[in-house]
Amino acid sequence: MSDALGFQPDPVVRTKDLVIGCIGAGMIMAECHLAAYHEAGFKVGAIASRTESKAAAVAERWGIAKVHATPEALIADPSIEVLDIAYPPDQQPALIYAALKQPHIKAILAQKPLALTLADAIALRDAAAKAGKVLSVNQNMRYDQSMRVLKQIIDRGDLGEIVFAQIDMHAIPHWQGFLEGYDRLTLANMSVHHLDVLRFLFGEPVEITTQTRKDPRTTFEHSDGITVSTLRFETGVLAVSLEDVWSGPRAEGYDNDQSITFRVEGTAGVAKGSIGWPTGTASTLSYASQTATGGKWLTPTWDSMWFPQAFIGVMEQLQHAVKTGTPPALSVADNVKTVALIEAGYRSIAEGRTVKLSEISTN
Repeated sequence: MSDALGFQPDPVVRTKDLVIGCIGAGMIMAECHLAAYHEAGFKVGAIASRTESKAAAVAERWGIAKVHATPEALIADPSIEVLDIAYPPDQQPALIYAALKQPHIKAILAQKPLALTLADAIALRDAAAKAGKVLSVNQNMRYDQSMRVLKQIIDRGDLGEIVFAQIDMHAIPHWQGFLEGYDRLTLANMSVHHLDVLRFLFGEPVEITTQTRKDPRTTFEHSDGITVSTLRFETGVLAVSLEDVWSGPRAEGYDNDQSITFRVEGTAGVAKGSIGWPTGTASTLSYASQTATGGKWLTPTWDSMWFPQAFIGVMEQLQHAVKTGTPPALSVADNVKTVALIEAGYRSIAEGRTVKLSEISTN
């Protein structure tokens, strides 16, 4: 729907008649994917997880008729047309490869990170192309309402030429248990949202410099805790992405001030706002433009939120791609470029230098 200022914070649901099979029954699937699909009226035909009883409980909550004992059994179910995976990244590629062999599965929605290495992500991209299947990656921040409206403001030129941008996060993610077994933490699992959405807004970066320190709250071993990345884009845009996952002490009697804010400055105006997920509220945006608002600040509004409504757009774009034979908005080929940016960030940390994206091959 459009807001009063003519923007479209949420996408129109154009296609919703394909049968979805869901793999995973954790928080992301139960609280985000399935809540969004229920609201949009998408057809969820079956669910499976590592624990059948957990999948059964989620199925009962959301009225899913069929529960498979294993993910492999769901993938083999001939009624499933779209596979929706919410699984650890070390186990996700095997499920994707299995699905690519099934003639009844037309499309796959994978989680980010797509794989633990850039080489694995490239191999998945190429395997999907060879199989003639649509593989899409769930970069859901692109469907956050403030990011969609910000993109519309930028694209119509209200801010002029973009000069500088910043995403400033001081919030505590919920680190999933499986991350304890990996050697990469914040850049791969939290910064990936921000680095990808910066690509969505400003195009391709040419270089990245990333610095990090360990997070005092995270008890398991990790190389990257708090991260700060500076990016320079082909267009000349300079951007900073800060992920302060420490964000200060948290204890009884200590006032919680977690926040994620953003600011984009152009030659003709400025846009700024907040991302609502740390506080469970809608994201916000205000902007002022010399050419479009007479220099006055305007604030478009909406009632929907990143969690869960953004997940409607993610699944809709995939179904629509299958139905129309057009590329998905969130293509695996585009996501490989985000994986390459993450890889460049880790190389910057390891070698203590600015890394050019030309150094990271995606062939």
